[in-house]
Amino acid sequence: TLQWETLGRQFVEYEQVAPFLIPEEQQRRLLDFLPLFLKAWEESAGVIVFPNIQLLASEVSKLLTKEIKRNLNGKPAEEARLALEQLLQQKGEVEDGHLLLKSVYLLSQTDLRTMWNIIGSGLPAALMQCLYLFFTFPLKKTSDDEKTSEDDTQTQEMLVKIMLNMYREEQAVEELLAADKLQSLIIATASLWDQCSHSWKVPTGRVLRTISKTQTKNSIVYLQAVDCIKIAIQNLFKLADTLPACDVCEAASIVLCFVKDSYPISSALLTEFENNDGYQLLLKILLRCEGLQQNEGDLYLDEILGMLTCLTTCGKTELKVSGNIVHPQLPHFDFERTRSSGMTVKNLQAFQVLQSIFQKSDDQHLCGRILAAIGTIWAWDTVNFFLLEWTLQPMNQFTDIIHFKPYPVQVQFFRLVESIVLDLSYVPHEILKKVQYLIKENIVPFCTLTALQCLLSMTKKDLLFSDIFRDSGLLGLLLALLRKQAKILRKSAGTHLPGLEEGTEKELNAVMLKMVAALTVGSVRNTVVLKDYGMVPYIKIFLDDECYRSATLSILEQLSVINYEEYMSIIIGALCSSTQGELHLKLDLLKSLLRILESPKSHSAFRTCSGFNGLLSLLSDMEGALQDPPSGLWAAVGQNCILELVFYTLQGITAALHLDPVNSNFFQRNGLFEKMAEDLGSLGCFWTQWEQQIPLSLEKTRTFAEFLDAAFCSSEPFPMWLKNCIWILNFLDHMVKGTLHLESYFKERKPEIREASRDHQEGPQAQEEHPVTFKRPGNKLPASAYRLWGNPEEKCEMRDCAIVHPGAVCVMVRLLPKLYKEGHSQLSQEIQCAVADHIQSLVKSEKSRQVMCGSGLLSTIITSCQDAFRNESHPLHLPLTRVFEKLASQAIEPDVLR
Repeated sequence: TLQWETLGRQFVEYEQVAPFLIPEEQQRRLLDFLPLFLKAWEESAGVIVFPNIQLLASEVSKLLTKEIKRNLNGKPAEEARLALEQLLQQKGEVEDGHLLLKSVYLLSQTDLRTMWNIIGSGLPAALMQCLYLFFTFPLKKTSDDEKTSEDDTQTQEMLVKIMLNMYREEQAVEELLAADKLQSLIIATASLWDQCSHSWKVPTGRVLRTISKTQTKNSIVYLQAVDCIKIAIQNLFKLADTLPACDVCEAASIVLCFVKDSYPISSALLTEFENNDGYQLLLKILLRCEGLQQNEGDLYLDEILGMLTCLTTCGKTELKVSGNIVHPQLPHFDFERTRSSGMTVKNLQAFQVLQSIFQKSDDQHLCGRILAAIGTIWAWDTVNFFLLEWTLQPMNQFTDIIHFKPYPVQVQFFRLVESIVLDLSYVPHEILKKVQYLIKENIVPFCTLTALQCLLSMTKKDLLFSDIFRDSGLLGLLLALLRKQAKILRKSAGTHLPGLEEGTEKELNAVMLKMVAALTVGSVRNTVVLKDYGMVPYIKIFLDDECYRSATLSILEQLSVINYEEYMSIIIGALCSSTQGELHLKLDLLKSLLRILESPKSHSAFRTCSGFNGLLSLLSDMEGALQDPPSGLWAAVGQNCILELVFYTLQGITAALHLDPVNSNFFQRNGLFEKMAEDLGSLGCFWTQWEQQIPLSLEKTRTFAEFLDAAFCSSEPFPMWLKNCIWILNFLDHMVKGTLHLESYFKERKPEIREASRDHQEGPQAQEEHPVTFKRPGNKLPASAYRLWGNPEEKCEMRDCAIVHPGAVCVMVRLLPKLYKEGHSQLSQEIQCAVADHIQSLVKSEKSRQVMCGSGLLSTIITSCQDAFRNESHPLHLPLTRVFEKLASQAIEPDVLR
């Protein structure tokens, strides 16, 4: 502060004596003061506390202006340019010119009033003359060293910063008009770009863009009066034929800035631009940008396209177009509500440049930028889509040529088409007809694929598209194409033909199936069309390929709405004909079957199509699959997947029996529970060799629920065979209660949880406190994303449930003697007793006993466990006896009494 006060007093003294000094002495006093001022500024971290700063700025600026004019006076241009460089540069010791420049540089960054004093000194015009010389006349250097180059850069930065600060003020721009150098510099950039000083190109562009944003009415009148834009366009036409494209873009962007930025004030420069073929110039320049490498000239190319996009909204009058809405339209579409007072298109000439570039160019980056510009115009005001499409029809015309464009451009274009529906809620019928024609012709498979994906996205938005694409013939077209592909698949079954069903073609088939699936979802009429076309035999051919299966099953599930029997016949037939290794196919078919069995109307069709026998045959085919160690094909599958298949098979049977007395009676009457017990017993985890079990004194007894927790939720080691047995018994326990088919008994978990290992030695592994996991390949969520509910209260509640399927109890009883493994006698008898006690708990309610006694299955239970009933020392004797004591109060079947 003391230093600034001292300087303040010194400057006051200078002010007092200055009027009485000769100019040379006055100048010397001021130059002697400036180093002290700069030193104080540096020592106070850039904070200036100087009361007479405006006067100081005026004095220093006037002196700098005077020195510039003195060095320019009467000299040829190149000599004047050299003199200016010598004036402003720092050469060893601080020179007067550099001292003045640095002082003005600091003062120009203080406040607005100080800036006005600098502007009033005449410096804006003087510096514009300097910039013109520096840009136009490159200096031929010979032996300048690195230090000089650094000084040049520092001087250039200060000079440019002063100009940027000044020319942000309209007062400074007005000052330029009298000097007659602004139009000279603009024209120079448009004519001498290849001959100018390379190091001054970017700074000159920055300064002129700043002036462009500060244009006034007077500056526009001045530029128009001297034909600045007209001459610049004429010169750019010449450069466009010779200069590299990125250089022409850089030069043209400066001229275009003045056109675009002046429009809010006056349309004069835009009119001059249009009257002198400005749009043709831009078209020529932009088409020359074809083939530019990415990032080469991106900045100026994007700038030109951005300004051209803005010019589309520059016009005196609103476009008048009559609405030509083709129906049907989406229910919530209302054209009147789309009208707004935002940035609407008023200049079709400017837009035609964008449209012509896309039509004439095949360059990926250029075409991509045009589509991005169109998306921007739509975003400004939704009415712009309609204004353009009802006049120039850009999207309609682009559809005719899109297959000639590079793949990324095709993707971008169809996303834009998709946004018309998704964002504007408008159905562009004419465009969709042309897209459909593209699909029909299939000239470029990738383009066909992208177009079909676009229509698929629309179809999922609203059911209206199911009607539109049926009436337009798209559904029939897709069915015909799929029929052809199905025949090829059927013909090539079991053989590999080179190039067949690979790459884009295979993906196209998959999307066609997805499209047909989307068109039939919720549309009985479309499903009937599919059936009437005789497509069902061809559609089911696609089941064998996993990439087609999801969509194919969706189509077949829609078919079930009109014909359950046909659906069941296809699914059950496919299950029965699937091979041992087609595990994924079986799982997908079973999951589809479960979705359809949610409807009670499907149960009868399931029974009449041999659904029960079909599912039980799956269990039969898995004989030995869970033996430890696994063998044959099952060794490569993994026991988690096998258990999953067992689960979904039992789940399907339970779903078909649910609340269906006819199916339940059929299943029991035909001995299918006994068949199920036999098939489950042959899986490999149950003991199949009869052996006299020696009763042991059990050290500890656990309940079945405790075995479940111990097997999967603790560190206690359990042999794999026992884990698998417990799993299957747990499935049967849920089947007894009629709940196995309900997914609510399984809780989905986040997919980031670690999946259970495929290794057969690990089996289903616990991931947290009570999870039971499976490996589920080929699905969106891994098997470990599922677990049984582990709430103890829920377990207790389930144990108290009434028996829904008594036959499942018989299956559990039949498996009891097989819960044995040589070398694990103690553990075997413990789990046998636990299961027997659990069965006893199932029949403790009167309702459960009535169900069991009325089922006619008690003789089956006794036959299954004769040894246990006859031998009082048998481990199962007491628990099974208790089961029948529970049933004693009910009417016992004659066979049982005998």
